[in-house]
Amino acid sequence: MTGATVPFKQVPEIEFWFEFASNYSYLSVMRIEDAARQCGVRVTWKPFLLGPIFRDLGFATSPFLLQKEKGAHMWQDMVRQCRKYGLRWTKPTVFPRPGILPARVALLGAEQPWIGTFSRRVMELNFADDEDINSTERLIPILTELGLPADALLEQAQAELTKSRLREQTDEARRRGIFGAPTFFVGTEMFWGNDRLDDALLLAAEQKA
Repeated sequence: MTGATVPFKQVPEIEFWFEFASNYSYLSVMRIEDAARQCGVRVTWKPFLLGPIFRDLGFATSPFLLQKEKGAHMWQDMVRQCRKYGLRWTKPTVFPRPGILPARVALLGAEQPWIGTFSRRVMELNFADDEDINSTERLIPILTELGLPADALLEQAQAELTKSRLREQTDEARRRGIFGAPTFFVGTEMFWGNDRLDDALLLAAEQKA
């Protein structure tokens, strides 16, 4: 008797483009792993920088700062959304807060099992604890807590190769039409905003059939 070959089914995937300075990325970072696991979907983490994209669009800084009414509504909305998801929230005293260094670290860990926990810790540091996230002093305790070689990772994060990779990933975001964060891709389908995460996961999960 010969054994039948079981066809291989690839685990459906969602690309998650996020920015550590982005308040709405905070909401998605904090919940995407659990939500994706429940749907049987794999998350591909894509850290990038919004600043260069905003400048290409003609914005000197976040649109939330440039348009007073939009910014006021956003801060009220963050209180509601964090209450909805059971997340801690403190309005940051610096916004948008620079997050280049953690983005480089996240790029190094994008395919590692610690990427989700690391990203959540950094987001909480920014949007729950109102602390600087762009310094080695703040990142070392997070990496050490995860059992990672903090000094080696931070040295690699500040190497020219890693800096170049982050620039290239930001360029890729621009080429693919990303204009804000968080953004999700399921194949070529793009979803923008934390409130579209569930729709993106649903589409990805449907590909299992």
